[in-house]
Amino acid sequence: MLVEDDPNIADLVDLYLRNDGCDVYQAATGERALEVFDRRKPDLVILDIGLPGDLDGFEVCRSIREISDTPIIMLTARNDEIDRVVGFELGTDDYVTKPFSPRELVGRVKAILRRSKGPREKSIQIVEFGEVRIDIKRAEITSEGQVIATTAQEWALLIYLLENRGQVMSRRQILNGAWELDWIGDERTVDVHVRQLRKKLGPSFQLKTVRGMGYRLD
Repeated sequence: MLVEDDPNIADLVDLYLRNDGCDVYQAATGERALEVFDRRKPDLVILDIGLPGDLDGFEVCRSIREISDTPIIMLTARNDEIDRVVGFELGTDDYVTKPFSPRELVGRVKAILRRSKGPREKSIQIVEFGEVRIDIKRAEITSEGQVIATTAQEWALLIYLLENRGQVMSRRQILNGAWELDWIGDERTVDVHVRQLRKKLGPSFQLKTVRGMGYRLD
């Protein structure tokens, strides 16, 4: 689903996505976006922040996250760090700033869809941190029997950290490994996602900050 009120941008992105084999449903307002989302159940949402009407992109993202973990890419003319932080804390999986390359956007869509369809097969399928149980094959996290929801990007970050347990990983290494595409934005997006994982998984999740270097999962 593409939520964009500028018809020129919407039609351009629509063209590139359809040429890559995607079915695209468009919406120009937040209200219409929620209607289309409810009816079409899309695999991914490209969401502009600055929408006309009562619901901006942040409100649409918040509403979707209340009912679904469908991947969301924020598409916006805003380049303020606070907007990126707010978007990620609401559960956005990626953030693309206008002007942008349509080909790069399609590449990000494909990368996120690959991650959201499940992890690669690994020899270790179950990992436990205290009460937190991570079932890699089922792509499921539980704590005391309750399922913990994560976004596709949070799950990709978690899998990458698990694959590199015991190693100190810099922010750039994590971006290159867990985001799959060369990240052109602020490396501190890693910090935002790490904070979200720690919040969701609790103190038994032993992800340590190594000052001046990065992170290490024990």
